[in-house]
Amino acid sequence: MYTAKVNQSPDLNIVFSQDHYEINNQVIDWDIIGLGNDRFHIIYKSISYQAELIECNLEEKSFLFYINGQKQHVVIKDKFDMLLEKMGLNDLKSNTLNDIKAPMPGLIFAINIKEGDEVKKGDPIMILEAMKMENILKSPGDGIVKSILVKQGDSVEKNQVLINF
Repeated sequence: MYTAKVNQSPDLNIVFSQDHYEINNQVIDWDIIGLGNDRFHIIYKSISYQAELIECNLEEKSFLFYINGQKQHVVIKDKFDMLLEKMGLNDLKSNTLNDIKAPMPGLIFAINIKEGDEVKKGDPIMILEAMKMENILKSPGDGIVKSILVKQGDSVEKNQVLINF
């Protein structure tokens, strides 16, 4: 399940299955044809739409489309974003980077940095295995790694400090 916000609309609940899409519990019967170069032709309720993807920010899961000449800004949340939001961990952004904490309990699968490394916002720093999924933990800001408080194979708890900057 996903949620999407289009421009300033209320959240839309989206469910994908093998044979259909549902938006807010309504099956959507549409035809979408990729035309190449991030362009699409969509037919929905016998109306033709031309869509073009203009900007894509995968880190923030935001997309800017032109649909029939109208700008549409779409922000997507997946089940993990919704879980972090429910746990109150969705707004951990800060101007200063002091440390990185585990967003959930899990096992340190890999560490991609070492003490003294300079990291930039979005750099993959560590892989945390949780709920049988490998979750890439990315740096929330720029900084220099002072200390790494865990090692590969360690079990960690939610909010445990993993790295100091």
